[in-house]
Order: sequence, then structure tokens, then C-alpha cells
Amino acid sequence: MVVQAKGLLSLEEFLALPPDENDLTYELVDGQAIPKMSPKKFHSCLTRAFLFLLCREFEGRGEVYPELGIALTWQGRDWVPTPDLTYISYERLPASWQENTVCPVPPDLAIEIISPGQTFGQLAAKARAYLDANVLRLWVVDSKARSITVFYPDAPPQTYMGDTLLTDPLFEGLAFTAEQVFQQAGIPFDS
Repeated sequence: MVVQAKGLLSLEEFLALPPDENDLTYELVDGQAIPKMSPKKFHSCLTRAFLFLLCREFEGRGEVYPELGIALTWQGRDWVPTPDLTYISYERLPASWQENTVCPVPPDLAIEIISPGQTFGQLAAKARAYLDANVLRLWVVDSKARSITVFYPDAPPQTYMGDTLLTDPLFEGLAFTAEQVFQQAGIPFDS
């Protein structure tokens, strides 16, 4: 279902929409409120595993949020994606920010986990949009391939699988393997 208004929704109109009666999460895309896919078990388990890992790693440096909408501009239009997880350093958004609204700045990191019905190609295209909107990194997580693909604004994407160590100079001290995350999430090999 797409929520339509007369004409295209502005950011203010999108944020003023009444709560969904079915408790769906919406993203603002091309002036329309588009419902986000409902996560399944593996998706939720991966979200939890990343949340624990990133909260521990980024403690004192920023905040990690599940399902937080982000107010961005892409191709001259308001865009409010809701990544599965978002990390925002205190350099980009001070710890004193206490508004009950969407994030007002591009985050350092957004994580999108492929849901049933989505393809890697769809999320790779969305990754480019995130980077064009000044998000510093986008990770696409694929539970079937047991992989994490990191998208950079100034380099080709890199895919991490198995025991290959994922590190990034942007996130000093962060080092883990895709397999560690999939094991922590309890994702079976035949998913």
C-alpha cells in the first residue's frame, strides 16, 4: 500500500502523517509514503547481532539506532529512508540531541539487511542513493550469501564473507568477520 496525498508529500507533510493503524513503518520516496517490508526472523536476528556489536564498539563515540528514519535530500527531493540500523557519531549529531523525530543529519553508517522479496541489486541501487545523500558508509547484508557488502563514496564496493576481517579506517578499532555476525545471529548455513 502506498499512502498518497494530492501531489507529492513534503518532508513536513510526511512527518505529520497519522500513525499507521497496522503499525507499519513508512519511508518517504519520490514524494510518496512507501511501507517498509516487515522483517522476518533471520532479519531480526541479524539486526540484534549488529546492534550488540556496534553499541559495544561505538560506545562513547556515537549512537546506534534500529529503524530510525533519516531526513535526507536525494536528487533535489526530500527522502526519508529507514535503514535497519544507523550509526551516527557525536561529531555529526551531538549527544545532547533529544528530539522525537527522524534523524536530521546523514549518518556515518546505514545498514540494510536484505528481506524476502528484495534483491541485492535493489539495495545496491539504494546504497548509491545513500552515498549521494552524504551517508559515509552503507552495508548491505545478505543472509543467504552470508555476506556483508560495504559501499564507499570514493571506491568500489567490497564484499566480506567467511573469516575475512572487516575493518574500516572510518571506524577505528572496529574489526569483525561476517561469519562472526552470522553465528552470533544464529543463522543456519542453509538459510
